[in-house]
This record gives sequence, C-alpha cells and structure tokens, in this order.
Amino acid sequence: MLKWLYPGMGIKRWIILGWAGTMLIALGIGFFYPRLFYSISKAATMLAETRVGIANWLAGFVIFTAGLITAGYALLKAFGLVVGELSPSRERSVVDVIYAKRYLQYGPKIVVMGGGTGLSTMLKGIKEYTSNITAVVTVTDDGGSSGRLRGDLGILPPGDIRNCLVALADKESLMERVLQYRFTGGEMAGHSLGNLFLVALSDLSGGFYSGIRALSKVLAIRGRVLPSTLQNVVMGAELSDGTVVRGESSVSGSGKKIRRIFLEPADCEPLPEVLTAIKEADAIVLGPGSLYTSVMPHLLMKGIPGAIRQSKAVKIYVCNVMTQPGETKNYTASDHLKAIEKHGGRLVDYVIVNSGRIPERLLRRYRSEGAAPVKADTRRLERMGVRPIRENLVLETDVVRHHPEKLARAILKIIFAAQSSSERVKFMKDCFKNEK
Repeated sequence: MLKWLYPGMGIKRWIILGWAGTMLIALGIGFFYPRLFYSISKAATMLAETRVGIANWLAGFVIFTAGLITAGYALLKAFGLVVGELSPSRERSVVDVIYAKRYLQYGPKIVVMGGGTGLSTMLKGIKEYTSNITAVVTVTDDGGSSGRLRGDLGILPPGDIRNCLVALADKESLMERVLQYRFTGGEMAGHSLGNLFLVALSDLSGGFYSGIRALSKVLAIRGRVLPSTLQNVVMGAELSDGTVVRGESSVSGSGKKIRRIFLEPADCEPLPEVLTAIKEADAIVLGPGSLYTSVMPHLLMKGIPGAIRQSKAVKIYVCNVMTQPGETKNYTASDHLKAIEKHGGRLVDYVIVNSGRIPERLLRRYRSEGAAPVKADTRRLERMGVRPIRENLVLETDVVRHHPEKLARAILKIIFAAQSSSERVKFMKDCFKNEK
C-alpha cells in the first residue's frame, strides 16, 4: 500500500485532495448536526457550532457542496489515472475500456468459420457487439508469404490468422500497422512482418497454437482465433474434366469448374477447442470468403459437420457479393449453398445475400476479370429449406467488400430473432447482473 505514496506515482495529490474534500463534506454536515462529530473530533464540533454571521444551514450547504465537488473531482482524476495506465491504448476513454471489458463479454457466442479477406472484414464489425467470438481459420494456404514460410519452415500458414488477429484487436494501433507491413525489396520481398513475428512467437512459445495465443495477448484481441487443425493438410480438387489438382493456389487458379474438393490426409482432425466452441455457440457463421478454398475446407474436417448439425446454434451462411473466377464463375446464391450441402450435408438455416447496388465503375473492372455480382435467387433458396436474408451489404471502396458494420448488424438481428423471449431476457439479465 505504501507504493501509492512513492515519488512520481502522480496519485498522492488526488488522495490528499480527496481527503480534503471528504473533510469538507463532514464539516458541512456538522453545521446541520453539531453533535454528529462530537465523538470524532472536538475541533469539528466547535467549528460546526461557531456563529459565522450567516445561517448555519447556508454555511453547511456551501461547505458540503464544495467538499462534494472537490472529492468527486479527485476521485475522477485518480480513477482516470489508474485506468489510463492499465489501458492498452492511452488514447481510449475510461468508459470505452469498461465497455470493452465488461459489457461485450455478455454478448452472444459466435463461431465464424472461413479464411481470407472476407473473414477478417466481418470480424471488424462483430467485435463491436460481442467479445465472445471464436474465429476458426483454414490452414490450407500455400501462396505468397504464407506459402513460402510453410515450404521453408514446415509451419502452418500464418497469413489469414494474422489478419484475423489484427481485425479482432481492441483498437488499431501502431503495433497492428507494423504487423501488416510487407517488405518490398531484397530476400524479404513479399513477406509480411506479422507473419515473421508469428513464426518467431511460435518458436519461442513452443508451438504454432501457443504463438497465436501469445500474439493474441500482445494485441489484446476481443475473442480468440483458432486454426481449424494443427495438422499439415493439403487441399486438392477434382475438376469438371476429371483432372485432379493439389494445392490451394492450383485449385483457385485452375480456371475450370470444380466438381469436388478434398483434403490430404482425408482423416485430419480439428482442434478440440473448435468442436467445443461449436457446441457452446449461439450462432455459427460460414463465410464470407472463397467458397472452395476458404469455407469448404472446414466442412471436410473430421467431426466438424456433425458438430454443426448437433449444435443448437443458429447456422448462417454469408454469401459472397461477387463471383470468383476459377472457383464460382456464374454461381448464384443457391449454387453456393448446393456446393456446401454437397460437401458437408444440410447445415444452414439462413443465407445472407447482398441486395445493394454495386457502382458501375467497379462492375466494369470486375467484368474484365471474369467476375460478376452473385444473383440472389431467394425463391430457390427457400425451396432448399433455408431462409434468405436480403441486406444492402456493399462497402464502396476501390474493391467490392462486405460492409463490416452492416454485416454484423444483419447477423445479430438473425441471432436475436431466432431466440425465444426467455433467452432474450436472460441475455439482458446477464448484461446487468453484476451492476446490482
């Protein structure tokens, strides 16, 4: 306790000011009730009984008010000093810190499964509503920096996992921008600093999963990020002409229609924490992301489709806004769902499709690359036994992406609409039970 009084702590002044304010409050009350302080301090009693030329009640009120303001100001400054020092970012307000740590922990438990840019984009929106997020990331990437590190060091591809960790970070900071930095020259060209950092943490902490948890603590993320498996798996595909290709980059770059995909080894097992998260979830979200190379690999893991079917969670598929050349050319929303059911069985309750308009300047560019907007054939989706949810989800930038905030709100509306009245009441009680 004496450490609070050490030089340089910056809190002694507020302790002294708070003590002085408390004394003024006590003295003000003493003007109304002189005998109240008799057993505590004769000096206070004498002051309280002294005639100062004005009514006792007025003197008491002025002194009491001054003490209340002084003590309140000191308490606020001391509290702000402590919380500011403990906060991951000094720029954040006290209320933001408390909101992130206390309120969001009572949000719905959401498991999101995917990979690539689509998953990290969605996470940026969901983290504003709950910190009970489990992002399950595919580990079949064999291109770019991740592919090089995978080939050189035999480590699982870190790129998509890094993006999800940064997306779930409590607040964007210089550290997060550094992790996204990509070298442009020399032998390091193309490598992301975050990928290298994650590899280093994995080596220091004794494993890839331990490295992910260590980086999660560094970034103070909301939720957790899990690789779908810790086994070194390779994706393959059988194309429409019977050709078989192996490797994620070969699958997406084949240019031919995909008949089916597979993993080697075929009996690869998911991380046990993934199955536990699915079992306890309030909602399971597939996508957004590349249908065959980001979403589908999860459904080929031993035990994951069965765990999803057995879970009482609401199951949602977020359909892509645009088709993807080499994977889903000319696919409608129902074609995406058919591919999921072909590989994982009947899993989905709701399909979120975009109803927003895409700017013509972007459409022209995407058409030149062989991509087009995904047709929201909602009647066919209904005949397949799912409920389509149409929302304007377009984020207008230089590329077509889901709007993180709009997509998160659409998912939360589905979750709460699917819950019973008693479950909604329970959620609200959980939010405020510690406030009593």
